[in-house]
Amino acid sequence: MVTEFIILGLSDNPQLQVPLFLVFLLIYLITLLGNLVIITVTCADPRLHTPMYFFLSNLSLTDICCSSSIVPKLLDIFLSGNKTISYAGCMMQLYFCMDFSCIEALLLTNMAYDRYAAICDPLHYSLIMNQRVCVLLAAASWIIGFLPSETITASVTRLEFCASNVIDHFFCDLLPLLKLSCTDTATTLNLMFVTAALISVPAFLETLISYIYIISTILRIRSAEGKRKAFSTCSSHLTIVSVYYLSIFCMYLRPPSSYSQEQGIILSVVYTTDTPMLNPIIYSLRNKEVNNAVRKVIGK
Repeated sequence: MVTEFIILGLSDNPQLQVPLFLVFLLIYLITLLGNLVIITVTCADPRLHTPMYFFLSNLSLTDICCSSSIVPKLLDIFLSGNKTISYAGCMMQLYFCMDFSCIEALLLTNMAYDRYAAICDPLHYSLIMNQRVCVLLAAASWIIGFLPSETITASVTRLEFCASNVIDHFFCDLLPLLKLSCTDTATTLNLMFVTAALISVPAFLETLISYIYIISTILRIRSAEGKRKAFSTCSSHLTIVSVYYLSIFCMYLRPPSSYSQEQGIILSVVYTTDTPMLNPIIYSLRNKEVNNAVRKVIGK
């Protein structure tokens, strides 16, 4: 039985290890700093004590956790060349990556519903998205996100890895692990598709339907200034949703026979390292309230 795995990383070229280390270190530091700034200003500025920024701070915490479960080991591979990871460490990395990905999908759905309530039913917005509802939605996202990842990880631990322990990837992702197994992986694959059918696809459809109503409402606004203001309140979230779901669906919702290792690595980099870094940048660049709050906190 395999007691440890070997993660090949992104490149075997010795000359690329230091440049790759510097690039991903910069990405990780920006991810930590940007998301911590979002959490700090959301807590510090009373003007940001609204449902949208409450969910945004939860999303920032999720991004920090997701990135921290993957990038530190990758940096260690680049710097020290130590590509081994224990069996338990690999399963934990798999679990946390899937866990925080599910939580992020649910939080993005909550944020879409919040924008729908704000734009399509502004008169009842304070009643629909009161503090109790927001806390319940956020708690449900965190609790539900843990369940499928625990089930899938438990299924992976029942597999036997007797042929090879070399993972041709930069972390312990699900599909590369299944390729190494010398036992039947149908149960695990079925669980993956059931999870997508019960969580990812409904979350995506709810987000899509919310934005269909949002866009139709915006188009009915007569003034150009009113349309601009309404669209600006959801453009940042729409950008993040598009990047997230495009990479996730291209990665997982396709037949295993069409799986390409190179494409899988690129897509994994997008949703595990790039997206957590881009989220606070997108919200900061396109949101005057966040920019003003940051200046206020820095001024203090």
